[in-house]
Amino acid sequence: MDIPANFNIGSVNSIKDTQKKTNELSTDDFLQIMAATVKMPSMPGEGSGGSGGGETDYLAQMAQFNMMDQLTNISEKMNTELLINQQQQALGLLGKEVKVTDESSFVTGPVEKVRFDKGYATIRVNGKDFYLNDILEVSNQA
Repeated sequence: MDIPANFNIGSVNSIKDTQKKTNELSTDDFLQIMAATVKMPSMPGEGSGGSGGGETDYLAQMAQFNMMDQLTNISEKMNTELLINQQQQALGLLGKEVKVTDESSFVTGPVEKVRFDKGYATIRVNGKDFYLNDILEVSNQA
């Protein structure tokens, strides 16, 4: 498993690059579209009887946009907290005896090392790296 050279524990920056979608509308894009729309004069027949709303539509859109921006921030913070929690759990497994799945068989042994791959914790058992979701059992070493 390759770990980026600029990786820091608890960082989700290396994960964001792989999750970035090209068809999403950024904050700046939305604000530019809204500013261009406000600058454009309304067409004949689009007054109060047409689409209606006018400024209130813009206020509603801005409120929705602000809410989506805040939800995105909350989601990013929760993702960071989840990764930090997972990393702390992995560090607590050092020296513990674990049973992990290895494709079609099971591997049992002490956790020799904890590594971080793109923000996700991995453990090393018998010289091989495993993700935490491969763990079946954990016990104190005898």
